[in-house]
Order: sequence, then structure tokens, then C-alpha cells
Amino acid sequence: MSIMPNNSPDKTAHNTIAGLPTPDAEASIRSTELAHYIHAEIEANGGGLPFSRFMEHALYNPDYGYYSAGANQLGAAGDFVTAPEISSLFGCCVATQVAALLEPYGEDGEILELGAGTGRLAVDLLEELERLGKLPRRYLILELSGGLRARQQHTLKERLPHIYERIEWLDQLPKKPLKGVIFGNEVLDALTVDCFEIEPGGTHPLEVCGDNESFSWRRGQPSIPLSNAVTRIEAGLGQQLAAGYRSELCLHLQAWVRSLADCLAAGAILLFDYGYTRAEYYHPERRQGTLVCHYRHHAHFDPLVLPGLQDITASVDFSAVAEAGTNAGLELAGYATQAWFLMGTGLEEQLARTDPNDQMAYLKRIQELKTLTLPSEMGERFKAIALGRNLEQPLRGFSGQDLRNRL
Repeated sequence: MSIMPNNSPDKTAHNTIAGLPTPDAEASIRSTELAHYIHAEIEANGGGLPFSRFMEHALYNPDYGYYSAGANQLGAAGDFVTAPEISSLFGCCVATQVAALLEPYGEDGEILELGAGTGRLAVDLLEELERLGKLPRRYLILELSGGLRARQQHTLKERLPHIYERIEWLDQLPKKPLKGVIFGNEVLDALTVDCFEIEPGGTHPLEVCGDNESFSWRRGQPSIPLSNAVTRIEAGLGQQLAAGYRSELCLHLQAWVRSLADCLAAGAILLFDYGYTRAEYYHPERRQGTLVCHYRHHAHFDPLVLPGLQDITASVDFSAVAEAGTNAGLELAGYATQAWFLMGTGLEEQLARTDPNDQMAYLKRIQELKTLTLPSEMGERFKAIALGRNLEQPLRGFSGQDLRNRL
């Protein structure tokens, strides 16, 4: 990824980049409105914005942001496909672990899903929990996108009308701590990040500037929070990052994890996402960072185009997630690749439920399994991490592989 050439800022038009599909008229208008909004804030802020603020507008602006304005980003017809959209095998395996975590709390057990996407994962998980006789008292969904919330409500009411009354949507985290499970699939990678560059004179934030025609990058003045955060990263690495090294970090990750910890009286926080340990994340080979954008099934590396129309993500520093959890009083209960987590929670047993005599269905299931588990697909790049409080037993999903010592 090249976010900024070494000699000069890189200007990029709002709605153009070679090789990407052209937005329709309505989307273009929406993106232009958001661009004007961001430009006004850039001007009011002295000509530049932290990238985290730009990313916040691009994804979460209540009127024009990517996750706020639309409901069709996910799935085959959207911009990208997640594990639950690929196969119900994912949700069924997660349900096996969730059922075990709910067991100690009986009828008091609850589930909170963070950002439920299309609602597909909730359907698969609840159907499997019902089959296992482990339905929770309440299934809570924290969803900030009005469009996605409406899509989830339609899907869940249509697929699970008999248990729909157990499902409740939230606008903010619950005030009363729950006993059970808080989980999220591909939530961490959507947290806003700040970009930085190492210079001989210190760490500089990379800010977003520009005129009415385009956005561009500039080096900002060093900030104490960012510089201190990079110093802590270097301390964890045991060496300094080289001059010219560019990457990103999530300054509010600690507060985000602590807010989840405050919602958990007992049980576990279970998160799935793509990312690395700190040593892997800030390896010299990743000296241009990990930011990636998705637009109509095209992946590219320019987050400054198509504001509000494309997903912007950064890989997850799972070492930072583990530290945030332990700092919030939680136990690091497990860390493994997605492939090993799914195998530990009964992937083979789930496959065996497919009739091998139905060759089309069985071959489709096999292909789904490969996509979820092969190293060349999602199996190793995606990870599972668990943070627990007052857990009474080890977690099955991490029984076959324990990578906590790498964090």
C-alpha cells in the first residue's frame, strides 16, 4: 500500500480511481455532500484532520457515512462477504462455544452481538442454540446503522418469528452488566485508526487535507498521545521503528475494550477478525501500514476516494486487544486462528449433518469449509480472541491451538 509518496502529497479526486466501478448518480450526490461536510471541518480545523476523524465521517457520519446511510454493503450484492455470509457452518460452530459459555448461568444467560451485519450470523447462531436447547433469555444487538438494523429486523422476524420477542436492539451498550457472551465478527477492523510516519525528529501523524476537488495527505505536528502510543509499541517490539515507517494504531482501543468489560459481569467477550500479533503487525515488511478499502468487491488502498461509499478497515493488533482486556480486569482466555477455533467447536460434526448422498449440497458444504479454514483463504489470516471474567472452564474453541504466548 502506498498512502503518500515520499516527496509530495498525493491528491485524489473524491469519486474517481482507475479500475473501480463508477457510482450511480444518487451515490455520487451522497458522497459529494459528505466530502463538502468534511472539507468544511478541515478548513475549520486549520487545514488538516486526523485520519481517525476522516475515517469516522466516512464510515459513521449519521447522514452520509458508509455504515449509516445504506444497508446493502454486505453479501454477494454488496462490497464484501463475511464468514457468516459464506456459510452457516461459522455460526453453528460459534453457537457451540456460546452454548458452553451460557451453561453456568441457566435462564439468566444473555448474548450481546456487536454490529450484526445482515442478521445472518444471529439467525444461524440462534437456530443452533435452539437445537441444542440453550436459547438465551435475551439476545441483544448493538447496531448503530439504521439501514442495517432494519435489514436485521426483517431477516430475524421472517426466519425466527417464534423467538423474535427475545431479540432486542440497542443504541448503546447496556448499563446493567450481563452474564453470558459479548461477541462481534469483523467489528475491531472497523474501529477508527490514526496514521503515523516515523521521522528522524519524531513521530508525525498523517492528516487529511485538500481542496473542494480532492483529499490529500500531509504530515501533521507531533502529538503527545500518538508519540507515547508509538513508544509503547516500540517497547513491546524491543526496537525502534525505522525512519520512513508508516502505519496506524487505534488510540481509543483501550477505552472501547474497557466499555465492553464494564458490560460483562461474568462470561466472555469473543471477537473474530483479521489481523496480527504486534510483532507481525509492525514488521518491516508492513512499512506502508495495513489500511485497505472495499468497494463493490474491489479491494484497493486509497481511503481518500469515494467518501461514504466504500469500507475502510485496518488489520487488528491482537496484542493490543489482549493488553486492553487484561488492563480492564479481564482474563486472556484464548487466541487462535479461525480455522483452529472452528475445528475445536465441532466443524467436522457440523459437516457430518449434511447428507453425503446429496452430492450438490455436500460439495457446496465442502467448498464453504475450505473457504473458512484454508490458509490461503480465511483460515489463518482471521483470528479468534476471547477475554473472560469468572470463567469456570477452558474454552473449547481454543483447545486445539493456544497462541496466547505469541501475544
